[in-house]
Amino acid sequence: MSLPMHALIARLVDEFGYPRLDADNLEPFLAAPGDAVLFCAGDPIQHPECLDVAVVLPELLRAFPGRFRAGVADAALDSSLQTRFGFNRWPTLVFVREGGYVGAVSGIQDWSVYLQRIGELLATPASRPPSVGIPVQTATPSSATCH
Repeated sequence: MSLPMHALIARLVDEFGYPRLDADNLEPFLAAPGDAVLFCAGDPIQHPECLDVAVVLPELLRAFPGRFRAGVADAALDSSLQTRFGFNRWPTLVFVREGGYVGAVSGIQDWSVYLQRIGELLATPASRPPSVGIPVQTATPSSATCH
């Protein structure tokens, strides 16, 4: 079930026509040909920067005409997307290419940083997303000795 969206985020769907991505349409969006950005907003009350990014996102698409498409992640996907793409800050713009992870830009940035970073990402090959930093522990008891 989709959660309610703040008006500035809903504007991306209603006015600009970016798809609202949920469990049913996320995978086809990510796998579609070409470059795309997934707007992972987070909770606007906890992370008010997401509203700034919601205003900037259409401008970013205008700055790179035809280079990538955008989608808005439903808040119900927040946790799974964070785990999948290994980001730890809200909001995050996750860049993908034909199902592969390209990179991410988190938080609100200066315009020049956006332009430089997005230009780099559009030229970067897809790769594995970073891990979320889950600690690894050994199964060997600490009293065991190695021979």
